Amino acid sequence: MTDPIKARFALAQTIAREGADKALAFFNARDTLIVEDKVNPQDMVSQADKEVELLLRAQILAAFPDDAILGEEGGASDGASGFTWVLDPIDGTAPFLAGLPHWGVVIAVVQGDETIAGVIAQPVADEVFSARAGHGAWLNGAPMMVNRDYTLTNCNIGMGTSHRTELAPFIAALERLMMAGGMFYRNGSGAVMLASVAAGRLGGYYEPHMNPWDCLAGLLMVREAGGETVDFAALSDGGVVLAAAPALFEPLKSLCLR
Repeated sequence: MTDPIKARFALAQTIAREGADKALAFFNARDTLIVEDKVNPQDMVSQADKEVELLLRAQILAAFPDDAILGEEGGASDGASGFTWVLDPIDGTAPFLAGLPHWGVVIAVVQGDETIAGVIAQPVADEVFSARAGHGAWLNGAPMMVNRDYTLTNCNIGMGTSHRTELAPFIAALERLMMAGGMFYRNGSGAVMLASVAAGRLGGYYEPHMNPWDCLAGLLMVREAGGETVDFAALSDGGVVLAAAPALFEPLKSLCLR
């Protein structure tokens, strides 16, 4: 009998790469794209976002027609299987449109309230991050682990914010981090920064509010790579995200979550 989670994880990896190839073609011709503001000029959607999500949805429904889908651009569709696919066709649209490499195609698969698989494909770097609950996390097929030697003062901490939350608490957390001798990093894609924690490139990541399509895959990767995360309700309207290597988790939590 086919393992339903294994089958969905395999499909997620396949279509993430297909979506990344399509997005990369748009990236290389980005001057021709139609771009619209969603909430403000920092929150944009392009023709590429919409068409990549349509590709992902079509592939999912062809393979698993009873699965539900929640996409950043296309919203939610119901399913009867108990599985929900959570999609961000291009996380990091602003860097994508600016010609920067820090963006990716993000796919998470949720069963009930549990994220059971995640894939983030970053095509400019030719990297695919993946994780399956209880089985581990990988970068281009090789196991990845958080960096257990990091402290607040010997690594970069990813930090992000958006129009959805007040700026003052974020600035206060940023100031506390720097006063403690830490250094922050931001590249415009929360998903890629979470994957970078799992890969041992960043010590941790904090953002006051993320949507599920931006963070579920990356949070799973951090946990499967040996890190820790705050609780996040999978199919909610979003919430605070904090993820870090074990030695950094409590110190970072004390600086950011007050």
